[in-house]
This record gives sequence, structure tokens and C-alpha cells, in this order.
Amino acid sequence: MADEMTIVSWGGAYSASQMKAYHEPYMEKTGIKVINDESSAEAVAKLRAMDEAGNVTWDLVDVVAADAIRLCDEGLAAEIDHDKVLAAAPDGTPASKDFGDLIVSDCFIPQIVYSTTFGYRTDLVGDKKPTSVCAIFDTKTWPGKRSLEKRPINNMEWALLCDGVAKNEVYDVLATPEGQERALAKLDTIKDDVIWWSAGADTPQLLADGEIVMGSTYNGRLFSVIEEQKQPVAMLWDAQVFDLDGWIVPAGLSPERKARVMDYLKFATDTQRLADQAKYISYGPARKSSAPLVGKHAELGIEMGPHMPTDPNNAKNTFLYNYEFWADYRDDIDAKFQAWLAN
Repeated sequence: MADEMTIVSWGGAYSASQMKAYHEPYMEKTGIKVINDESSAEAVAKLRAMDEAGNVTWDLVDVVAADAIRLCDEGLAAEIDHDKVLAAAPDGTPASKDFGDLIVSDCFIPQIVYSTTFGYRTDLVGDKKPTSVCAIFDTKTWPGKRSLEKRPINNMEWALLCDGVAKNEVYDVLATPEGQERALAKLDTIKDDVIWWSAGADTPQLLADGEIVMGSTYNGRLFSVIEEQKQPVAMLWDAQVFDLDGWIVPAGLSPERKARVMDYLKFATDTQRLADQAKYISYGPARKSSAPLVGKHAELGIEMGPHMPTDPNNAKNTFLYNYEFWADYRDDIDAKFQAWLAN
């Protein structure tokens, strides 16, 4: 239909934040109806099936960056000329510069930055508050249980950083069998003190129950436990691992549908709209120019800027996840990690 567009996302609070920040204002402005589909978790499989059937029913799809790279490689997502399609920043900075390194694929339009980082119990760490990610490995200064995700991603990188590897050399080292052994040897030093988690809700619950002194999870989960639940928890942003979520345009749309999607994208990814989404969820806007415009939480009334992974105070020492590396090495390192866990 010429007057409607199917946009696919993740559901829950995240889709609600998009509805308020992007979809509703766009519908009001253009009269085009946005149909919100919540199938992003199955996006790769569904787009493959649509492509095979020659019937693409989706107009725009929200995916994590790793999936965007896969879809681009498979020819299922359209390549984007970011400066031609997207709005420049208010000061005229082209979109490609405003998004910068977050454009990890020619088919990907970044939208939010979220991170995996650490929370700690303020009442269990003693007088010395942790400031470095390496506190996770320092059981002498901060005794007690820690929580880490039950997979090698992020843990291997943090282990090497805390074993003295320079940030820009971590993936070169991790690409070698010796580097992988070195990371596992570092993790070995705290293995007996770790509770392993699989769901994003686990660490906040363990922190709230006082079962761990510190642990890793997604920054939005920690925001909830700190600000909404008022637990005695603080954030440790050091070496937070940035991950990205954003849009891809399915390949094979008719020129009319594609033109409509591009019009929406220009609107929904401009500096103000990305800042607006942060009123509803504590994930950072992917544009540099949006960060200063982040205001208050729509319901809590608190300033959201200080809670964003992209806030300058929080982003002093970030670690950008290497998608290509993990696409190449995931199976091999996973097998080693699981074998190490079982020992």
C-alpha cells in the first residue's frame, strides 16, 4: 500500500521508544501509516525466506550490527550512501562523520549505542570504589563473587586488557592460539569466584540480592536497577564494550517503497530524533551531535545524559566490539571457552 510502511523492531520498551520518538511524529507529518512488526530476533531467517520467495513484505528492519553485516554480505540488505540519504548534523557535519566509526557496514544505519559494562554494590566494595574494569580480577581488594556472561565475547577482551595487552592490539593477540590461552589463564585466576549468567536480568538480580559484589550486564539493565529500583548499585563504565543497533533496508524493494523508506530514514535518524529516543530508554544516540541534546526521562524526570554509554564522562575509555573478528573466530573460541568452563 502506498500509504503504509511495515517497520520491524524488537518489541517491548524499545519499540515503544521508537513509536514515541520516530513513528508517531512521522505519521503526523506525512499521513503514512507505520505498521510495527516485532520480529527483529528472527530477521535474518525471515529475510532469507522472503528473498527466496521473491516477496519482501518488510520495508525497514531494526537489527544488531552483527546481523546487518551478515545481511549485507548475503546481498539481502541494500547499500546506503549515508551522506546522500541521511540528514547532516545541525552544524552541517555530514552524516558519515557524525556517525563516524559506528557505520560498521555499508548497509547499516546506526541508531543506538548500548554497552556491556559492570555494576557493583556500593555497600559491599568497602572504602575503595573500583574505577577500572580490572577490579573484576582483583579479589584481594574486592573479595566476593562476580558475575560474567557465559560466553567468551567481552570476557576474553577484558582478560587480555587486564593482563597488560594494549587496547589496539587485543584482537591481534586474541587471533592466536597463545593469545586465547593467555586470556583463559587470566580468567582462571577468578574462575572460582564467578557466577556465570545467560540472561540480561541475571546480574541485576544478583546485585539486588547482594549475592555478588560486581558483575557485567547491559547498561540499560543497570540503569533500571539503580534509578527505577533504587538499589545500592553503581556503574563502572571503564572499558565498557559498545554494541550497536540500527536499521537496514531490505534489498529488492520497488523504487516507490524504497523512496518512502529513505524519506522516513532521513527523518528518523536526524540529530533531534535520535536524542528524543533517549527520553524513553537509556541507550545512547549513535550521532555525536545528538548527545548534547539528550534531555530528561519522560517518566522519571531525571537527566538521561549521564546515564548514556556515549556520555563523554562514561565514554572516556570504551572498547569497540570487533564484529568481523568474532564472525571469523566465534566457533573456535567458543569451543575452547566451553571446554575451559567444564574443567
